[in-house]
Amino acid sequence: MTAAREFRSEITCPECGHKARETMPVDACQFFYDCRGCGAVLRPKAGDCCVFCSFGTVPCPPVQEGRASGADGCCGG
Repeated sequence: MTAAREFRSEITCPECGHKARETMPVDACQFFYDCRGCGAVLRPKAGDCCVFCSFGTVPCPPVQEGRASGADGCCGG
């Protein structure tokens, strides 16, 4: 039995605090995100695979799947 994955996450810009509820890619990590509040281009923090893992309320689906299967990494890592 696999755990249900969540596909929406609220991402918060570290520059201006703008929050947006976004749909995450199902089978990939999103490396860039353009803030709709201030226009900053967000990139993952060191050690994170995507902007949702760094700035979102829910990690990306590949990380959710990896955690459900007992893996530590993301995107096959």
